[in-house]
Formats: sequence, C-alpha cells, structure tokens
Amino acid sequence: MNGSSIRNRSARNRKMFEHWQGISLLLGIYDIIAVNLAYFLGLWLRFDCRFSMIPQDYLTSWEKFVPVYTVVCIVIFWLLKLYRSLWRFASISELMRVLVSSFITAVFHVIVITLLFQRMPISYYIVGAMLQFVLVLGIRFSYRFLLAFRSKSGNSSAITNVMLIGAGSAGQMILRDIQRTEEIHERVCCIIDDNPNKWNRYIDSVPIVGGKEDILYNVDKYKIQRIYVAVPSATAEERQDILNICKETGCELKNLPGMYQLLLGDVTVSSMQDVSIEDLLGREPIRADLSEVFQMLNGKRVLVTGGGGSIGSELCRQIAAHDPEQLVIFDIYENNA
Repeated sequence: MNGSSIRNRSARNRKMFEHWQGISLLLGIYDIIAVNLAYFLGLWLRFDCRFSMIPQDYLTSWEKFVPVYTVVCIVIFWLLKLYRSLWRFASISELMRVLVSSFITAVFHVIVITLLFQRMPISYYIVGAMLQFVLVLGIRFSYRFLLAFRSKSGNSSAITNVMLIGAGSAGQMILRDIQRTEEIHERVCCIIDDNPNKWNRYIDSVPIVGGKEDILYNVDKYKIQRIYVAVPSATAEERQDILNICKETGCELKNLPGMYQLLLGDVTVSSMQDVSIEDLLGREPIRADLSEVFQMLNGKRVLVTGGGGSIGSELCRQIAAHDPEQLVIFDIYENNA
C-alpha cells in the first residue's frame, strides 16, 4: 500500500469520525433543551398554560435543578448508547434504550428534586416524563420516518414493481430491506400469502391481497415486473406449485433458498437467488451419503479421468480433502489438468 492511499484512507476515516461526532454533539445539545423543556412544559400545563400563575418557588426549584438534571441525563444517555446508534436503522432495540433511559431519568428527577428542593405537583412529574420521552424519541426516529415516506427516486418510471410471496418473518425482512435501502429502486405493491387470516390486511402499508390463486390477477392489476418468493418453510411440493404459477407471469423470479438464512437473520434482497432446477422438482432433492465412499478412498491411490473439467475438478477437490495416498488427474486438455 503506497503513501497516497494510506493518507486518503486516513483522511476518509477522520472525516467519518468527525461526522458521527458532529451528529452526537447536535443530539446532545437537543437533549439538553428537550429534557428541561419537557418538565417546564409540565409545570406550565399544570397551571393552565399561564406563566404568571406558576408559583415562584416552583420555578426556582426547576431552575436550580436544571444543571444537575442536565448532567445526569447526558451521562445516562451516553451510557445507553443513544449517541452512537445509526438512527436510520432504528428498531425495537433503540426504542427500548430510549424507554429505559427515560424511566431512569424520570425516577431520578422525582426523587432528587423532591429531596433537595421541594415536592412538585404530581402532574409535573407525570407530564414532564411523558414529554421528555416523546421529544427524545421523536428526534431520533424522525429520520427513519422521513426515509420511509420519501420516494426513492424522482423518476417513478425507474421504480420496479415487486410482488412479495410470503407474509411471514422472511417476507417482512425482505419488505423492510427494500423500503429502507435507497440503492434498491423497487416498490413492493402487494403481498401473497396462503393464510386467509392475513388477507385484506397490511404490512407497512402494503396490502396482502390473497393466496397463490390470486397471483396472476394481481400481477396484471399492479403491473408487477419482479416476484420475490420468501417462503423458506414451504415444502418442495408447495414451492413448486407457487413457482409454476409465477413462471406463467413472465416476471423476473427470485427465491429465498432455505430456513438457515432466516435463522441467521440473513434475509435481504441480495440473498434472493434465481430459481434453480431443484426448486421445480416437486420433491426434496436426493442427498447422497458419501461418508462411506470417502472412507474407502482414504489412503488409496485415486485416478480421476476428465479431472480438469467442471465436474471432474470438483470431484478432485472432494477427494483431496479426504487424505488419499495419491491423486492422479487425467485430462485430454493439459491446461485444464
């Protein structure tokens, strides 16, 4: 690696570091205002939104408590990583951390301001805590909400209309991956699922329009160009039925191969694969048990004819991995061998 590339990489890393630091700083300033404004509004609402009616001793207690409460809130928010999350991908984990931090700071507020200064009105504690939660959560999730409602492209003709088959966990992961990734110029127009309890309902504003019998109708209705089949738990026969119907549509067709991707959480648009011959068998593919064969080859001299071809070379790799005494590769074309 030359000096120029090292400098460029260092500058890029420094820029990225400074960017997240800047975002954290802005969030910290916002939080300082939000947590104190929330309790002031709680006091203001308690006295019918009239500042002149708020007793001076309540205002004095709030003002004196502001520095203490500000420092405690910032420390707790930092410890709970509210300044280090990527909020464009905010999920239930971030929501729970905001909820926990709001609960801890609310309890601290109730106890400390009461012990150090004076007992405040009950509505001050309750309304202040609720407003703080809303303000702290709102700014962090607002970016994700904007992304969800913003068009991915100014040119609607560049958007590919997609039908998603499967309204289970895998289907939901695929749908959300499409919705949150700006580089994917696709729009899920409808969802197919064979469970009648899901029909005429919605996932992230996308309608579940029926079962596999409704695929052809809805492809025409929504002008579908691409179909994603996300039913990893389906049997080979069930998958074959769905894929055979989909092939009649002429749409580009992709399939989620199996359950292991769902278990690993690796369910994204990029994990979808073109439909293979095995998907259309109508039965589970036969898996040969090669353990006895490989045991027989252990310590033997093995000759593979055609060993330079695609099948022969893979066979050589498999044999070489099981400790033969010698592996001889024979092929008519010496460059392959």
